[in-house]
Amino acid sequence: MNNLELVKRTEETEDAVIEDAVLEDAITEDDLELMEEKAEKTVNVANLLKEKVELHPFKRAVVFPAGWDEDNRVAYTHLTFLQLDEESDCLAHGLEHAGIKQGTRTVIMVRPCLEFFILTFALFKTGAVPVMVDPGMGKRNMVRCIEQSQAEAFIGIPYAHLLRYLFPGHFKSIKTWIKAGKSRFGMGKTLEKISKKPWKPYHVAQTMKNETAAILFTTGSTGPAKGVIYTHGMFDAQISAIKTHFDFGPDEIDLPTFPLFSLFDPALGMTAVIPDMDPTMPAKANPVKIIEAITDQGVTNMFASPALLHRLGSYGKDNNTSLPTLRRVVSAGAPVSPDNIETFSAMLNSDVQIHTPYGATESLPVMSIGSNEILSDTRKFSEMGYGICVGRPVCDIEVRIIKITDDPIEQWSGNLLVESGDIGEITVTGELVSKGYFKDMESDLLSKIKDGSTIWHRMGDLGWKDRHNRVWFCGRKAHRVTTKKGDLYSIPCEAIFNRHPGVYRSALVGKGDSPKQEPVICIELNLGGKSIDKEQVRRELLNEAVKNEMTKDIKTIFFHSGFPVDIRHNSKIFREKLAKWIK
Repeated sequence: MNNLELVKRTEETEDAVIEDAVLEDAITEDDLELMEEKAEKTVNVANLLKEKVELHPFKRAVVFPAGWDEDNRVAYTHLTFLQLDEESDCLAHGLEHAGIKQGTRTVIMVRPCLEFFILTFALFKTGAVPVMVDPGMGKRNMVRCIEQSQAEAFIGIPYAHLLRYLFPGHFKSIKTWIKAGKSRFGMGKTLEKISKKPWKPYHVAQTMKNETAAILFTTGSTGPAKGVIYTHGMFDAQISAIKTHFDFGPDEIDLPTFPLFSLFDPALGMTAVIPDMDPTMPAKANPVKIIEAITDQGVTNMFASPALLHRLGSYGKDNNTSLPTLRRVVSAGAPVSPDNIETFSAMLNSDVQIHTPYGATESLPVMSIGSNEILSDTRKFSEMGYGICVGRPVCDIEVRIIKITDDPIEQWSGNLLVESGDIGEITVTGELVSKGYFKDMESDLLSKIKDGSTIWHRMGDLGWKDRHNRVWFCGRKAHRVTTKKGDLYSIPCEAIFNRHPGVYRSALVGKGDSPKQEPVICIELNLGGKSIDKEQVRRELLNEAVKNEMTKDIKTIFFHSGFPVDIRHNSKIFREKLAKWIK
Protein backbone atom coordinates (compact mmCIF):
# COMPACT_ATOMS: atom_id res chain seq x y z
CA MET A 1 0.00 0.00 0.00
CA ASN A 2 1.48 3.38 -0.97
CA ASN A 3 1.38 6.48 1.21
CA LEU A 4 -1.59 8.07 -0.55
CA GLU A 5 -3.65 4.91 -0.14
CA LEU A 6 -2.68 4.76 3.53
CA VAL A 7 -3.87 8.32 4.12
CA LYS A 8 -7.18 7.61 2.40
CA ARG A 9 -7.59 4.32 4.33
CA THR A 10 -7.01 6.17 7.62
CA GLU A 11 -9.60 8.82 6.73
CA GLU A 12 -12.12 6.14 5.71
CA THR A 13 -11.60 4.37 9.06
CA GLU A 14 -12.24 7.60 10.96
CA ASP A 15 -15.43 8.24 8.95
CA ALA A 16 -16.63 4.72 9.77
CA VAL A 17 -16.03 5.27 13.50
CA ILE A 18 -18.07 8.48 13.41
CA GLU A 19 -20.90 6.76 11.53
CA ASP A 20 -20.98 3.93 14.10
CA ALA A 21 -21.04 6.46 16.95
CA VAL A 22 -23.98 8.28 15.37
CA LEU A 23 -25.88 5.00 15.02
CA GLU A 24 -25.29 4.31 18.73
CA ASP A 25 -26.57 7.84 19.62
CA ALA A 26 -23.10 8.70 20.96
CA ILE A 27 -23.22 11.86 18.81
CA THR A 28 -26.43 13.85 18.56
CA GLU A 29 -27.67 15.80 15.56
CA ASP A 30 -26.73 19.03 17.38
CA ASP A 31 -23.21 17.67 17.81
CA LEU A 32 -23.01 16.95 14.09
CA GLU A 33 -24.19 20.48 13.24
CA LEU A 34 -21.49 21.91 15.50
CA MET A 35 -18.90 19.64 13.87
CA GLU A 36 -19.99 20.75 10.39
CA GLU A 37 -19.92 24.41 11.45
CA LYS A 38 -16.42 23.97 12.87
CA ALA A 39 -15.26 22.19 9.72
CA GLU A 40 -16.42 25.17 7.64
CA LYS A 41 -14.39 27.56 9.80
CA THR A 42 -11.35 25.29 9.98
CA VAL A 43 -8.53 26.61 7.79
CA ASN A 44 -4.88 25.53 7.64
CA VAL A 45 -2.44 26.23 4.80
CA ALA A 46 -0.92 22.77 5.35
CA ASN A 47 -4.14 21.23 3.99
CA LEU A 48 -3.39 22.91 0.66
CA LEU A 49 -0.13 20.97 0.51
CA LYS A 50 -2.06 17.73 1.13
CA GLU A 51 -4.42 18.64 -1.73
CA LYS A 52 -1.50 19.18 -4.10
CA VAL A 53 -0.05 15.78 -3.14
CA GLU A 54 -3.27 14.12 -4.32
CA LEU A 55 -3.12 16.02 -7.62
CA HIS A 56 0.56 15.51 -8.48
CA PRO A 57 2.53 13.59 -5.84
CA PHE A 58 5.71 13.22 -7.90
CA LYS A 59 5.93 16.77 -9.23
CA ARG A 60 8.92 18.73 -7.89
CA ALA A 61 7.85 21.00 -5.04
CA VAL A 62 11.19 22.59 -4.09
CA VAL A 63 14.44 22.70 -6.07
CA PHE A 64 17.66 23.74 -4.34
CA PRO A 65 21.14 24.42 -5.81
CA ALA A 66 23.55 21.89 -4.30
CA GLY A 67 26.75 23.47 -5.63
CA TRP A 68 28.77 24.57 -8.66
CA ASP A 69 31.51 22.58 -10.36
CA GLU A 70 34.77 23.88 -11.86
CA ASP A 71 33.06 24.41 -15.23
CA ASN A 72 30.51 26.73 -13.60
CA ARG A 73 27.70 24.19 -13.91
CA VAL A 74 25.25 23.85 -11.06
CA ALA A 75 23.80 20.67 -9.57
CA TYR A 76 20.35 20.64 -7.99
CA THR A 77 18.56 18.59 -5.39
CA HIS A 78 14.81 18.58 -4.83
CA LEU A 79 11.75 17.38 -2.94
CA THR A 80 8.58 16.21 -4.67
CA PHE A 81 5.22 17.23 -3.22
CA LEU A 82 4.87 13.73 -1.74
CA GLN A 83 8.33 13.89 -0.19
CA LEU A 84 7.71 17.36 1.26
CA ASP A 85 4.43 16.18 2.74
CA GLU A 86 5.91 13.00 4.23
CA GLU A 87 9.04 14.70 5.58
CA SER A 88 6.97 17.45 7.19
CA ASP A 89 4.64 14.78 8.66
CA CYS A 90 7.64 13.06 10.28
CA LEU A 91 8.94 16.35 11.64
CA ALA A 92 5.49 17.42 12.87
CA HIS A 93 5.34 14.25 15.00
CA GLY A 94 8.78 15.09 16.37
CA LEU A 95 7.95 18.72 17.07
CA GLU A 96 4.82 17.72 18.94
CA HIS A 97 6.82 15.19 21.00
CA ALA A 98 9.32 17.99 21.77
CA GLY A 99 6.50 20.16 23.13
CA ILE A 100 5.83 22.33 20.06
CA LYS A 101 2.11 22.05 19.46
CA GLN A 102 -0.94 24.11 18.57
CA GLY A 103 -0.44 27.75 19.58
CA THR A 104 3.29 27.45 20.45
CA ARG A 105 5.06 30.58 19.22
CA THR A 106 8.26 29.36 17.57
CA VAL A 107 11.08 31.54 16.24
CA ILE A 108 12.49 30.26 12.93
CA MET A 109 16.02 31.28 11.94
CA VAL A 110 16.86 28.91 9.09
CA ARG A 111 18.43 29.78 5.74
CA PRO A 112 16.39 29.13 2.55
CA CYS A 113 16.87 25.41 1.84
CA LEU A 114 14.87 22.19 1.65
CA GLU A 115 14.84 21.97 5.45
CA PHE A 116 13.23 25.43 5.66
CA PHE A 117 10.18 24.19 3.71
CA ILE A 118 9.92 20.95 5.68
CA LEU A 119 10.11 22.83 8.98
CA THR A 120 7.61 25.54 8.10
CA PHE A 121 4.95 23.13 6.87
CA ALA A 122 5.56 20.87 9.87
CA LEU A 123 4.87 23.83 12.15
CA PHE A 124 1.68 24.68 10.25
CA LYS A 125 0.57 21.06 10.56
CA THR A 126 0.97 21.13 14.35
CA GLY A 127 -0.86 24.45 14.55
CA ALA A 128 2.23 26.10 16.07
CA VAL A 129 2.86 29.79 15.30
CA PRO A 130 6.08 30.47 13.34
CA VAL A 131 7.74 33.78 14.25
CA MET A 132 9.67 35.22 11.29
CA VAL A 133 12.36 37.86 11.92
CA ASP A 134 14.62 39.32 9.22
CA PRO A 135 18.26 38.43 10.03
CA GLY A 136 19.43 41.48 8.08
CA MET A 137 17.96 43.96 10.58
CA GLY A 138 20.95 43.50 12.90
CA LYS A 139 21.46 41.46 16.06
CA ARG A 140 20.04 43.97 18.54
CA ASN A 141 16.89 44.62 16.52
CA MET A 142 16.43 40.88 16.00
CA VAL A 143 16.61 40.00 19.68
CA ARG A 144 14.21 42.83 20.53
CA CYS A 145 11.69 41.35 18.08
CA ILE A 146 12.21 37.88 19.54
CA GLU A 147 11.61 39.17 23.05
CA GLN A 148 8.52 41.08 21.90
CA SER A 149 7.07 37.89 20.37
CA GLN A 150 7.20 36.10 23.75
CA ALA A 151 8.19 32.97 21.86
CA GLU A 152 8.26 29.63 23.65
CA ALA A 153 10.48 27.75 21.20
CA PHE A 154 13.49 28.58 19.04
CA ILE A 155 14.60 26.67 15.92
CA GLY A 156 17.67 27.98 14.14
CA ILE A 157 21.04 27.26 12.62
CA PRO A 158 23.94 26.94 15.12
CA TYR A 159 25.07 30.52 14.48
CA ALA A 160 21.60 31.81 15.43
CA HIS A 161 21.77 29.93 18.74
CA LEU A 162 24.76 32.05 19.75
CA LEU A 163 22.35 34.97 20.17
CA ARG A 164 21.00 33.53 23.41
CA TYR A 165 24.48 33.63 24.92
CA LEU A 166 25.17 37.15 23.66
CA PHE A 167 21.77 38.56 24.72
CA PRO A 168 20.44 36.16 27.39
CA GLY A 169 17.92 38.64 28.80
CA HIS A 170 15.89 38.66 25.59
CA PHE A 171 15.27 34.88 25.54
CA LYS A 172 13.71 34.30 28.95
CA SER A 173 10.37 33.13 27.52
CA ILE A 174 11.93 30.35 25.39
CA LYS A 175 11.81 26.86 26.87
CA THR A 176 12.52 24.65 23.84
CA TRP A 177 15.71 24.94 21.80
CA ILE A 178 16.25 22.98 18.57
CA LYS A 179 19.13 23.24 16.10
CA ALA A 180 18.64 23.18 12.33
CA GLY A 181 21.28 21.90 9.95
CA LYS A 182 24.50 20.30 11.05
CA SER A 183 25.89 21.34 14.42
CA ARG A 184 29.61 21.06 15.00
CA PHE A 185 28.89 20.98 18.73
CA GLY A 186 26.81 17.80 18.48
CA MET A 187 24.77 18.67 21.57
CA GLY A 188 21.07 19.16 22.21
CA LYS A 189 18.04 18.56 20.01
CA THR A 190 18.29 18.80 16.24
CA LEU A 191 15.56 18.64 13.61
CA GLU A 192 17.16 15.51 12.20
CA LYS A 193 17.16 13.76 15.58
CA ILE A 194 13.58 14.62 16.57
CA SER A 195 12.03 13.73 13.19
CA LYS A 196 10.01 10.54 13.69
CA LYS A 197 10.81 7.83 11.13
CA PRO A 198 9.45 5.71 9.50
CA TRP A 199 6.69 7.87 8.09
CA LYS A 200 3.15 7.74 9.37
CA PRO A 201 0.40 10.27 8.56
CA TYR A 202 0.15 13.36 10.71
CA HIS A 203 -3.35 14.76 11.11
CA VAL A 204 -3.23 18.48 10.47
CA ALA A 205 -4.36 20.60 13.41
CA GLN A 206 -7.91 21.91 13.07
CA THR A 207 -7.05 25.57 13.27
CA MET A 208 -9.79 28.17 13.00
CA LYS A 209 -10.01 30.95 10.43
CA ASN A 210 -9.26 33.68 12.98
CA GLU A 211 -6.61 31.68 14.84
CA THR A 212 -3.05 33.04 14.74
CA ALA A 213 -1.01 31.22 12.08
CA ALA A 214 2.24 33.21 12.18
CA ILE A 215 3.85 36.43 13.38
CA LEU A 216 5.83 38.24 10.68
CA PHE A 217 7.93 41.22 11.66
CA THR A 218 8.17 44.32 9.48
CA THR A 219 11.64 45.60 8.55
CA GLY A 220 11.28 48.71 10.67
CA SER A 221 12.20 50.94 7.72
CA THR A 222 10.15 53.86 9.09
CA GLY A 223 10.11 53.03 12.81
CA PRO A 224 10.47 50.09 15.18
CA ALA A 225 9.79 46.66 13.65
CA LYS A 226 6.26 45.43 14.43
CA GLY A 227 4.96 41.88 14.75
CA VAL A 228 2.11 41.44 12.27
CA ILE A 229 -0.46 38.82 13.24
CA TYR A 230 -1.27 36.49 10.35
CA THR A 231 -4.34 34.32 10.80
CA HIS A 232 -5.01 31.10 8.91
CA GLY A 233 -7.87 32.87 7.16
CA MET A 234 -5.53 35.68 6.08
CA PHE A 235 -3.05 33.20 4.58
CA ASP A 236 -5.90 31.46 2.79
CA ALA A 237 -7.18 34.77 1.38
CA GLN A 238 -3.69 35.75 0.22
CA ILE A 239 -3.15 32.47 -1.61
CA SER A 240 -6.57 32.74 -3.26
CA ALA A 241 -5.95 36.36 -4.34
CA ILE A 242 -2.47 35.61 -5.71
CA LYS A 243 -3.69 32.60 -7.68
CA THR A 244 -6.70 34.45 -9.11
CA HIS A 245 -4.95 37.71 -9.97
CA PHE A 246 -1.85 36.24 -11.60
CA ASP A 247 -3.69 33.35 -13.29
CA PHE A 248 -1.13 30.69 -12.46
CA GLY A 249 -1.28 27.54 -14.59
CA PRO A 250 -0.80 23.92 -13.46
CA ASP A 251 2.79 23.71 -14.73
CA GLU A 252 4.26 26.86 -13.16
CA ILE A 253 7.88 27.01 -11.96
CA ASP A 254 8.68 29.92 -9.68
CA LEU A 255 11.94 31.65 -8.77
CA PRO A 256 11.15 33.39 -5.46
CA THR A 257 14.11 35.63 -4.57
CA PHE A 258 12.45 36.57 -1.26
CA PRO A 259 12.29 33.53 1.09
CA LEU A 260 8.90 34.20 2.70
CA PHE A 261 7.20 34.43 -0.70
CA SER A 262 8.57 30.99 -1.57
CA LEU A 263 6.32 29.42 1.07
CA PHE A 264 3.27 30.27 -1.05
CA ASP A 265 4.52 28.07 -3.90
CA PRO A 266 3.76 24.58 -2.48
CA ALA A 267 0.30 25.80 -1.40
CA LEU A 268 -0.27 27.07 -4.96
CA GLY A 269 1.02 23.83 -6.50
CA MET A 270 4.02 25.61 -8.03
CA THR A 271 7.58 24.34 -8.13
CA ALA A 272 9.84 26.68 -6.13
CA VAL A 273 13.41 27.02 -7.41
CA ILE A 274 15.55 28.53 -4.65
CA PRO A 275 18.13 30.89 -6.17
CA ASP A 276 21.81 30.82 -5.27
CA MET A 277 21.99 34.24 -3.60
CA ASP A 278 22.06 35.97 -0.23
CA PRO A 279 18.38 36.87 0.29
CA THR A 280 19.34 39.81 2.54
CA MET A 281 21.37 41.42 -0.28
CA PRO A 282 19.36 41.13 -3.52
CA ALA A 283 21.02 44.27 -4.92
CA LYS A 284 24.35 42.38 -4.91
CA ALA A 285 23.11 39.08 -6.32
CA ASN A 286 25.17 37.49 -9.08
CA PRO A 287 23.13 37.95 -12.31
CA VAL A 288 24.80 34.93 -13.91
CA LYS A 289 23.52 32.61 -11.18
CA ILE A 290 20.00 34.03 -11.27
CA ILE A 291 19.76 33.82 -15.06
CA GLU A 292 21.24 30.31 -15.01
CA ALA A 293 18.49 29.17 -12.64
CA ILE A 294 15.80 30.67 -14.88
CA THR A 295 17.08 29.07 -18.07
CA ASP A 296 18.23 25.75 -16.58
CA GLN A 297 15.00 25.09 -14.69
CA GLY A 298 12.59 26.60 -17.21
CA VAL A 299 11.28 29.16 -14.72
CA THR A 300 7.91 30.64 -15.73
CA ASN A 301 7.38 33.11 -12.88
CA MET A 302 9.86 35.23 -10.95
CA PHE A 303 9.71 37.66 -8.05
CA ALA A 304 12.42 40.34 -7.95
CA SER A 305 12.70 43.47 -5.83
CA PRO A 306 13.26 46.71 -7.81
CA ALA A 307 16.97 46.59 -6.87
CA LEU A 308 17.37 43.05 -8.22
CA LEU A 309 15.28 43.88 -11.28
CA HIS A 310 17.66 46.78 -12.02
CA ARG A 311 20.74 44.57 -11.56
CA LEU A 312 19.42 41.83 -13.83
CA GLY A 313 18.12 44.29 -16.42
CA SER A 314 21.47 46.10 -16.64
CA TYR A 315 23.29 42.79 -17.05
CA GLY A 316 20.83 41.63 -19.71
CA LYS A 317 21.20 44.88 -21.63
CA ASP A 318 25.01 44.66 -21.61
CA ASN A 319 25.05 40.98 -22.59
CA ASN A 320 22.06 40.82 -24.95
CA THR A 321 20.37 38.25 -22.71
CA SER A 322 16.87 36.86 -23.26
CA LEU A 323 14.62 34.94 -20.85
CA PRO A 324 12.12 33.14 -23.12
CA THR A 325 10.65 30.78 -20.47
CA LEU A 326 9.27 33.57 -18.25
CA ARG A 327 5.51 34.14 -18.51
CA ARG A 328 5.36 36.91 -15.92
CA VAL A 329 7.60 38.85 -13.55
CA VAL A 330 6.47 40.29 -10.22
CA SER A 331 8.35 43.18 -8.62
CA ALA A 332 7.47 44.77 -5.28
CA GLY A 333 8.96 46.06 -2.04
CA ALA A 334 9.37 49.66 -3.23
CA PRO A 335 8.24 51.80 -6.19
CA VAL A 336 9.47 50.40 -9.50
CA SER A 337 10.60 53.05 -11.95
CA PRO A 338 9.31 52.86 -15.55
CA ASP A 339 12.93 52.96 -16.80
CA ASN A 340 13.70 49.89 -14.70
CA ILE A 341 10.66 48.10 -16.11
CA GLU A 342 11.52 49.03 -19.70
CA THR A 343 15.12 47.80 -19.40
CA PHE A 344 14.14 44.43 -17.94
CA SER A 345 11.26 44.01 -20.41
CA ALA A 346 13.79 43.89 -23.25
CA MET A 347 14.80 40.39 -22.05
CA LEU A 348 11.21 39.08 -22.16
CA ASN A 349 8.89 37.87 -24.89
CA SER A 350 6.66 40.65 -26.22
CA ASP A 351 3.52 39.28 -24.54
CA VAL A 352 5.07 38.99 -21.05
CA GLN A 353 4.24 41.58 -18.43
CA ILE A 354 6.04 42.82 -15.33
CA HIS A 355 3.48 43.16 -12.54
CA THR A 356 4.10 45.64 -9.74
CA PRO A 357 1.71 44.74 -6.91
CA TYR A 358 1.39 47.15 -4.00
CA GLY A 359 1.08 46.16 -0.36
CA ALA A 360 2.91 45.71 2.91
CA THR A 361 3.63 43.00 5.46
CA GLU A 362 0.22 43.83 6.93
CA SER A 363 -1.62 43.49 3.61
CA LEU A 364 -0.34 41.94 0.41
CA PRO A 365 -1.33 42.23 -2.38
CA VAL A 366 -3.90 45.04 -2.24
CA MET A 367 -3.39 46.64 -5.67
CA SER A 368 -1.56 45.80 -8.88
CA ILE A 369 -0.75 47.10 -12.36
CA GLY A 370 1.06 45.60 -15.33
CA SER A 371 3.95 46.92 -17.41
CA ASN A 372 1.82 47.35 -20.55
CA GLU A 373 -0.31 49.97 -18.84
CA ILE A 374 2.67 51.56 -17.11
CA LEU A 375 4.79 52.01 -20.25
CA SER A 376 1.91 53.03 -22.54
CA ASP A 377 -0.07 55.26 -20.17
CA THR A 378 1.03 56.07 -16.62
CA ARG A 379 4.77 56.48 -17.23
CA LYS A 380 4.56 59.97 -18.70
CA PHE A 381 2.54 61.20 -15.71
CA SER A 382 4.92 59.60 -13.20
CA GLU A 383 7.85 61.41 -14.83
CA MET A 384 5.92 64.69 -14.53
CA GLY A 385 5.55 64.24 -10.78
CA TYR A 386 2.07 62.74 -10.41
CA GLY A 387 3.41 59.80 -8.36
CA ILE A 388 3.85 56.12 -9.21
CA CYS A 389 0.64 54.38 -10.30
CA VAL A 390 0.23 51.19 -8.24
CA GLY A 391 -2.94 50.08 -10.00
CA ARG A 392 -6.41 48.99 -8.99
CA PRO A 393 -7.63 47.01 -5.96
CA VAL A 394 -7.15 43.23 -6.11
CA CYS A 395 -10.11 40.86 -5.55
CA ASP A 396 -12.26 42.00 -2.59
CA ILE A 397 -9.88 44.73 -1.36
CA GLU A 398 -11.49 48.11 -0.72
CA VAL A 399 -9.33 51.25 -0.82
CA ARG A 400 -10.10 54.70 0.56
CA ILE A 401 -7.98 57.85 0.78
CA ILE A 402 -8.23 59.82 4.05
CA LYS A 403 -6.95 63.17 5.25
CA ILE A 404 -3.34 63.24 6.42
CA THR A 405 -2.78 63.13 10.16
CA ASP A 406 -0.18 61.57 12.44
CA ASP A 407 -2.75 61.12 15.21
CA PRO A 408 -4.65 57.90 16.03
CA ILE A 409 -8.12 57.50 14.51
CA GLU A 410 -10.30 55.31 16.70
CA GLN A 411 -13.56 55.22 14.73
CA TRP A 412 -14.32 55.50 11.03
CA SER A 413 -16.20 58.59 9.83
CA GLY A 414 -17.13 59.87 6.40
CA ASN A 415 -15.44 63.14 7.32
CA LEU A 416 -12.08 61.38 7.09
CA LEU A 417 -12.23 61.12 3.28
CA VAL A 418 -10.39 63.59 1.05
CA GLU A 419 -11.94 65.26 -1.97
CA SER A 420 -11.67 63.29 -5.21
CA GLY A 421 -8.17 63.57 -6.65
CA ASP A 422 -6.58 64.96 -3.49
CA ILE A 423 -3.52 63.40 -1.85
CA GLY A 424 -4.15 61.64 1.45
CA GLU A 425 -3.25 58.49 3.38
CA ILE A 426 -4.09 55.16 1.73
CA THR A 427 -6.32 52.89 3.83
CA VAL A 428 -7.39 49.34 2.95
CA THR A 429 -9.66 46.58 4.21
CA GLY A 430 -10.30 43.00 3.13
CA GLU A 431 -9.81 39.35 4.04
CA LEU A 432 -6.07 39.45 3.41
CA VAL A 433 -5.51 42.54 5.58
CA SER A 434 -4.10 41.91 9.06
CA LYS A 435 -6.36 43.05 11.89
CA GLY A 436 -3.61 43.86 14.39
CA TYR A 437 -0.09 43.60 15.78
CA PHE A 438 1.11 41.20 18.43
CA LYS A 439 0.85 42.81 21.88
CA ASP A 440 1.48 46.28 20.43
CA MET A 441 -1.45 48.48 21.37
CA GLU A 442 0.33 51.69 20.37
CA SER A 443 0.86 50.48 16.79
CA ASP A 444 -2.74 49.25 16.64
CA LEU A 445 -3.97 52.71 17.66
CA LEU A 446 -1.84 54.43 15.01
CA SER A 447 -2.54 51.96 12.19
CA LYS A 448 -6.07 50.60 12.65
CA ILE A 449 -9.48 52.25 12.34
CA LYS A 450 -12.61 50.50 13.62
CA ASP A 451 -15.68 50.61 11.38
CA GLY A 452 -18.25 48.42 13.10
CA SER A 453 -16.97 44.86 12.65
CA THR A 454 -14.58 46.04 9.89
CA ILE A 455 -10.98 47.11 10.47
CA TRP A 456 -9.34 49.61 8.12
CA HIS A 457 -5.55 49.47 7.96
CA ARG A 458 -3.68 52.74 7.49
CA MET A 459 -0.83 51.95 5.09
CA GLY A 460 1.31 54.86 6.24
CA ASP A 461 1.61 55.73 2.53
CA LEU A 462 0.30 58.80 0.75
CA GLY A 463 -1.48 58.74 -2.58
CA TRP A 464 -4.50 59.78 -4.62
CA LYS A 465 -7.11 58.01 -6.69
CA ASP A 466 -7.83 58.86 -10.34
CA ARG A 467 -11.10 58.55 -12.29
CA HIS A 468 -10.10 55.06 -13.48
CA ASN A 469 -10.04 53.80 -9.84
CA ARG A 470 -6.24 53.64 -9.98
CA VAL A 471 -4.17 54.72 -6.98
CA TRP A 472 -1.01 56.80 -7.38
CA PHE A 473 1.63 56.37 -4.67
CA CYS A 474 3.27 59.62 -3.53
CA GLY A 475 5.59 58.37 -0.78
CA ARG A 476 5.56 57.45 2.91
CA LYS A 477 3.62 59.71 5.26
CA ALA A 478 6.69 59.86 7.52
CA HIS A 479 8.77 61.12 4.56
CA ARG A 480 6.73 64.18 3.70
CA VAL A 481 8.57 67.47 4.22
CA THR A 482 6.51 70.17 5.92
CA THR A 483 7.62 73.69 5.00
CA LYS A 484 6.19 77.14 5.72
CA LYS A 485 4.33 76.93 2.40
CA GLY A 486 2.94 73.42 2.90
CA ASP A 487 3.81 69.75 2.41
CA LEU A 488 6.17 68.31 -0.19
CA TYR A 489 5.88 64.61 -1.07
CA SER A 490 8.88 62.41 -1.80
CA ILE A 491 7.94 60.45 -4.94
CA PRO A 492 6.47 63.37 -6.99
CA CYS A 493 9.39 65.69 -6.17
CA GLU A 494 12.05 63.06 -6.76
CA ALA A 495 10.62 62.26 -10.20
CA ILE A 496 11.68 65.69 -11.45
CA PHE A 497 15.31 65.10 -10.45
CA ASN A 498 15.36 61.45 -11.58
CA ARG A 499 14.83 62.55 -15.19
CA HIS A 500 18.44 63.75 -15.39
CA PRO A 501 20.55 61.17 -17.29
CA GLY A 502 23.31 61.29 -14.68
CA VAL A 503 21.00 60.54 -11.74
CA TYR A 504 20.48 56.97 -10.53
CA ARG A 505 18.01 57.99 -7.82
CA SER A 506 17.15 60.91 -5.56
CA ALA A 507 15.68 61.38 -2.09
CA LEU A 508 13.74 64.30 -0.65
CA VAL A 509 14.52 65.01 3.01
CA GLY A 510 13.71 67.82 5.40
CA LYS A 511 16.28 69.89 7.26
CA GLY A 512 15.11 71.27 10.59
CA ASP A 513 11.86 70.79 12.44
CA SER A 514 8.31 70.62 11.12
CA PRO A 515 6.44 72.77 10.12
CA LYS A 516 9.39 74.95 9.09
CA GLN A 517 11.59 72.42 7.33
CA GLU A 518 13.95 73.26 4.51
CA PRO A 519 13.53 70.83 1.59
CA VAL A 520 16.78 69.17 0.49
CA ILE A 521 17.42 66.73 -2.34
CA CYS A 522 20.05 64.00 -1.99
CA ILE A 523 21.39 62.60 -5.26
CA GLU A 524 22.98 59.23 -5.98
CA LEU A 525 24.64 59.42 -9.39
CA ASN A 526 24.87 56.66 -11.98
CA LEU A 527 28.01 54.51 -11.72
CA GLY A 528 28.79 56.06 -8.36
CA GLY A 529 29.42 59.46 -9.96
CA LYS A 530 32.61 58.42 -11.76
CA SER A 531 33.69 60.90 -14.45
CA ILE A 532 30.63 63.07 -13.79
CA ASP A 533 30.96 66.81 -13.11
CA LYS A 534 28.88 67.17 -9.96
CA GLU A 535 28.77 70.95 -10.05
CA GLN A 536 27.43 70.92 -13.58
CA VAL A 537 24.81 68.33 -12.60
CA ARG A 538 23.86 70.47 -9.58
CA ARG A 539 23.28 73.54 -11.80
CA GLU A 540 21.24 71.53 -14.31
CA LEU A 541 19.08 69.99 -11.57
CA LEU A 542 18.36 73.34 -9.93
CA ASN A 543 17.44 74.81 -13.31
CA GLU A 544 14.90 72.00 -13.81
CA ALA A 545 13.60 72.31 -10.25
CA VAL A 546 12.74 75.99 -10.58
CA LYS A 547 10.52 75.23 -13.60
CA ASN A 548 8.19 72.98 -11.57
CA GLU A 549 5.66 74.26 -9.05
CA MET A 550 6.40 71.39 -6.64
CA THR A 551 10.18 71.72 -6.65
CA LYS A 552 10.77 75.44 -7.27
CA ASP A 553 11.62 76.08 -3.60
CA ILE A 554 14.27 73.33 -3.42
CA LYS A 555 17.60 75.16 -3.42
CA THR A 556 19.93 72.63 -1.76
CA ILE A 557 21.40 69.48 -3.29
CA PHE A 558 23.74 66.95 -1.65
CA PHE A 559 25.52 64.13 -3.47
CA HIS A 560 25.70 60.74 -1.74
CA SER A 561 27.89 57.82 -2.81
CA GLY A 562 25.26 55.16 -2.05
CA PHE A 563 21.90 55.53 -0.33
CA PRO A 564 21.14 53.46 2.78
CA VAL A 565 18.33 51.03 1.92
CA ASP A 566 16.10 48.47 3.63
CA ILE A 567 17.46 45.02 4.43
CA ARG A 568 14.53 43.07 2.98
CA HIS A 569 14.48 44.26 -0.64
CA ASN A 570 17.44 46.70 -0.80
CA SER A 571 15.04 49.14 -2.49
CA LYS A 572 13.37 51.37 0.10
CA ILE A 573 15.54 54.41 0.77
CA PHE A 574 16.20 55.17 4.44
CA ARG A 575 15.43 58.88 4.19
CA GLU A 576 15.60 59.17 7.99
CA LYS A 577 19.30 58.30 7.85
CA LEU A 578 19.87 60.76 5.02
CA ALA A 579 18.13 63.48 7.06
CA LYS A 580 20.67 62.92 9.86
CA TRP A 581 23.52 62.82 7.33
CA ILE A 582 22.76 66.30 5.91
CA LYS A 583 22.82 67.99 9.32
